[in-house]
Amino acid sequence: MKRLKLSTFPVVVLAIIAMVTLSWVPVNPVNVDPKEEENLVLAPEMILEQQASTIYQDADLASSGLRFDVFERAYTGYLNLQENRNSSSTSHIISIADFSQSSKKKRLWIVDLTNSSLLLNTWVSHGRGSGGDMATSFSNINNSHQSSLGFYLTGEVYYGKHGRSLRLDGMDSGFNDNARSRAIVMHGASYVSQSAINSLNRLGLSHGCPAVPLELTDEIIDLVKNKTVLYIHGDSPQYQSVYLDSEKAGRTLLASEGLDEIQYSGL
Repeated sequence: MKRLKLSTFPVVVLAIIAMVTLSWVPVNPVNVDPKEEENLVLAPEMILEQQASTIYQDADLASSGLRFDVFERAYTGYLNLQENRNSSSTSHIISIADFSQSSKKKRLWIVDLTNSSLLLNTWVSHGRGSGGDMATSFSNINNSHQSSLGFYLTGEVYYGKHGRSLRLDGMDSGFNDNARSRAIVMHGASYVSQSAINSLNRLGLSHGCPAVPLELTDEIIDLVKNKTVLYIHGDSPQYQSVYLDSEKAGRTLLASEGLDEIQYSGL
């Protein structure tokens, strides 16, 4: 796997160590046998949370309405997909669609993880079978016209009935892996616009595709094509994913810095 550029990674690690060091108090400072002291290990999950928080703050994602917990989930999946060399690219672009938010909100974010920057924030439509303004139902079934949650990799660009479009491959078995057979793609639509919101008090609805504004279609496709990660989030207790393994993602971050784990002793 190509190493992710983590310019703030050493600073984050030192900050964690300093925090733990200052708060650590020996239980029995007189009788502690140095030979029996256990090394203190910083959990991979802690490293993951700190790095996600750093990117989130540096990109100022909160001001655009992206919740940290949603970003952290997306980032976790991104790292785990990057570890899967057979299904990932070296791109550090990630797209996040939060279908737990109203369709009237700009709930699609495209983030450059290398430079911790927000590249684009705009509207995205969900499937008509998932609900009106709010998406409340999700499906992987053909002809359900519902959106499918989870992690995708972007596929090839093609020209279809919606013009220039982008195929998507669902990576979550049982949740979105029928995306190809369902023709779930990213395409532009006139109903993804402020005028649609003014008329309907919501965006127009697709047949399950994450449809985007017509005037931004080419820009979005050019940003996210070539096997970048798309995460579609929604409020669904049924959704689960092997790519949401935070410990594995944290270890991927450590490995990217040439470390197996962060240990220290003698505090």
